[in-house]
Amino acid sequence: MEKKNKNSAGKVVVSAILLSKPGIIVSVAFTGFAGMVVAERGIPSLSVIALGIISLLLSAAGSAILNNVFDKKIDKEMKRLNKRVEALETLGDKNAVILSSIIIIISLVISLFFFNYLNTTLIVAAIFSYTVLYTLFLKRSSPFGTILGGIPGALPVIIGYTFVNSYIGLDGIVLFTFMMLWQPPHFWALAQKYKKDYEQAKIPVLPVVFSSEYTNILILIYTLSLLPLTLILWFIGLNSVYFAFFAVLAGLYFDYVVIKSVYRNAGYGKAFAISILYMLAIMLFIIIDISVSSFTPVRGIIN
Repeated sequence: MEKKNKNSAGKVVVSAILLSKPGIIVSVAFTGFAGMVVAERGIPSLSVIALGIISLLLSAAGSAILNNVFDKKIDKEMKRLNKRVEALETLGDKNAVILSSIIIIISLVISLFFFNYLNTTLIVAAIFSYTVLYTLFLKRSSPFGTILGGIPGALPVIIGYTFVNSYIGLDGIVLFTFMMLWQPPHFWALAQKYKKDYEQAKIPVLPVVFSSEYTNILILIYTLSLLPLTLILWFIGLNSVYFAFFAVLAGLYFDYVVIKSVYRNAGYGKAFAISILYMLAIMLFIIIDISVSSFTPVRGIIN
């Protein structure tokens, strides 16, 4: 009997972790850390990093769990989300809502007591824009919902920024813009790959409502805008010419993968995966470039 209870408890814990979308929340924490480094112009104190990351992880996990509850019926129509559906059945809707509420409240308490009101407001905005604005409205009503739906995915960088500063500078705005422009082609590649799933679930994603060809045009437009945008970080003097060089190489490779995928109207899974690696690589080199103090970087045009 005791063994059965332990196994049952273990399944509940595993289900809760799965529903929190660990891959996504780790990316959220990482982009948030990049925002901290940009605001600090270096590595912040360990206390700021620890409390900030915990707050971000909890708010993102809580939002993800609520998203699963709200999307329960839709997810059942999509084969690739079978494990998520099973996890919610194991945890239970009521328990999922209680768990998400608790960890979201903890996240907000940390933000409110250890940081500032702007930071708390941004976390609330991220939670609301994901669970309500995107999940309950935009996702279900418009093929262009992904564009505004990028707000909760872009907010973590400036949430991280405001863990350090109680204002948002131009550098923070550039990071936010990068994340806003990165997300639509990232998602549209996924929508292209799983077009039939979205069609069966009656979700009006771009390739379902319009066509793969039209979607590909927008994927290209958004993707090609990212490389010059990353160079703004060098132009305003935040990052060095070394970062600019890497950003060009990474951007060109990402462009190549996307253009190849669009031309063949295939390989969207690879384009989706590379888009994640591209975004994380840009954030990583922003962090490294700012943090490394063993050399004097050659700054951009504006110092």
